[in-house]
Amino acid sequence: MSIEQIISQATAQAVAQLYGAEFPAEKINPQTTRKEFEGNFTVMVFPFLKASRKAPEATAQEIGQYLVEHCEAVEKFNVIKGFLNITIAPAYWAGVLERICDTADYGFKPVTPDSDLVMIEYSSPNTNKPLHLGHVRNNLLGYSLAQIMKACGHKVVKTNIVNDRGIHICKSMLAWLKWGDGITPEKAGKKGDHLIGDFYVLFDKHYKAEIKEIAARDGIDEEAAEKRSTLMAEAREMLKKWEDGDAEVRRLWAMMNEWVYAGFDETYKRMGVDFDKIYYESNTYLEGKEKVEEGLAKGIFYRKDDGSVWADLTPDGLDHKLLLRSDGTSVYMTQDIGTAKLRYQDYPIDKMIYVVGNEQNYHFQVLSLLLDKLGFKWGKDLIHFSYGMVELPNGKMKSREGTVVDADDLMDKMVADAAAMSGDRLGDLSDDERDKVAEIIGMGALKYFILKVDPRKNMLFNPEESIDFNGNTGPFVQYTYARIRSLLRKAHDAALEPALTGNAVPNDKEVALIQRLADFPATVTEAGRSYSPAQIANYVYDLAKEYNQYYHDCPILKESDKAAAAMRLALSRAVADVIARGFSLLGIEVPERM
Repeated sequence: MSIEQIISQATAQAVAQLYGAEFPAEKINPQTTRKEFEGNFTVMVFPFLKASRKAPEATAQEIGQYLVEHCEAVEKFNVIKGFLNITIAPAYWAGVLERICDTADYGFKPVTPDSDLVMIEYSSPNTNKPLHLGHVRNNLLGYSLAQIMKACGHKVVKTNIVNDRGIHICKSMLAWLKWGDGITPEKAGKKGDHLIGDFYVLFDKHYKAEIKEIAARDGIDEEAAEKRSTLMAEAREMLKKWEDGDAEVRRLWAMMNEWVYAGFDETYKRMGVDFDKIYYESNTYLEGKEKVEEGLAKGIFYRKDDGSVWADLTPDGLDHKLLLRSDGTSVYMTQDIGTAKLRYQDYPIDKMIYVVGNEQNYHFQVLSLLLDKLGFKWGKDLIHFSYGMVELPNGKMKSREGTVVDADDLMDKMVADAAAMSGDRLGDLSDDERDKVAEIIGMGALKYFILKVDPRKNMLFNPEESIDFNGNTGPFVQYTYARIRSLLRKAHDAALEPALTGNAVPNDKEVALIQRLADFPATVTEAGRSYSPAQIANYVYDLAKEYNQYYHDCPILKESDKAAAAMRLALSRAVADVIARGFSLLGIEVPERM
């Protein structure tokens, strides 16, 4: 039983004994006392005034006195208006630390055969370009959310839908045919996704030049010139051939997509993310068309005179939504319906979470309604994990113009910066060990900087700020972990081991640290409830910051009282374990040395 539960039950007993009223303990929620007041936990007494028929201060005084007399964990209390601030006995905190140290998988709930199955979709790349900074935020959020949901006791399936068809794919294919001269990733010495991205940019370059030429030649504006573009007409003709199953177009499409997939796999591996199942739009859009036709037959959808199929969502407060064009081709919504159908066949989904940027809020509002109308039990309750965009100091990214921040280049820069910042800190490590530590620090800096921000907000990414060893950064937390591991190694060499067998009583700073550790399970639960990796990131930072102040103020290896030194080592090890556990939920490694 947690200390919060003990206080809740004891407070409920106090209300029953003092005022003869039954008040459910689960509705009493002690909060951590604000730093400017004395105490560990605060209980608001206003809900009890109807039973006590006394002023808030008097009610708080009576309940506080009852807790001191009847609850062993409570040492003393003070009252600020209607708020009862409770101080827990130091000896009790020693027991809390012992339970933390002795609990396997501390803070995580076990996954059982009866656990709900949560499916999380993230990444969703297009096969005409490499992953960029926006994809980095998407992947890191999706993977972290999957880790958190598992820690909350859910079964989790991580999925990816690859957008591998459409006009944007044909642009890269056409550019390769026209100007590629048979180049391959091996010949170019370049990752496949980068090579294909180059041709996507090249298409746009030639297309813009053609538009300017047509406009000047025919004396029309560029908007009118676009309709006369032979290059775009060729791309559309290629798309039609793909839709019709043309063997040559399909062969080229498959070859170039394989180049991209190989490049994606390298990027995903370095980023530390993975998937349990990958779906492809080229397969799911046909399933979607079939499901839409089924809905049409049942009267869920309707067909216009031009042959297009629509959903009337005006009874739901929305508008009419196109599902199939007049020529029978699908739209993105059709693909998402088809993907949902396949996923529902593959897995007994209890909850579906889509990690997609906030520019798609309306899309998922519509998708939820359509899936519900089509009979998917989780459709109406699907979660759109809507996150903000990543912006740069010099503006937004544009794929067609080749001005994106490439994910691979970004990771290279972060690791190089980490190696430069580490400098002489790495002492006598070998070159391979130095490279490994630089990789851990650089990737940790990148992941932490992105995940510490409330996912709902837009964010400005600053690589220089993220790699700092001071402040609210990944390297600062990693350094704290490495400092503790170094401390434990030195203690072992001095024949001093972490232990809680003595009679050492925690001091105020140790109590504050133990209380912070005790908050970890509730933090994980809340992060899962609110779908917010930022809560984990900022909890771990606060823990590391508080430990560093404690390390500065309280001697450990030089402590003359052996029982106190052993307890401080146990506390330090518990802090390191929780830092590592918390960072694992963010997909961040921690180095043994820095």
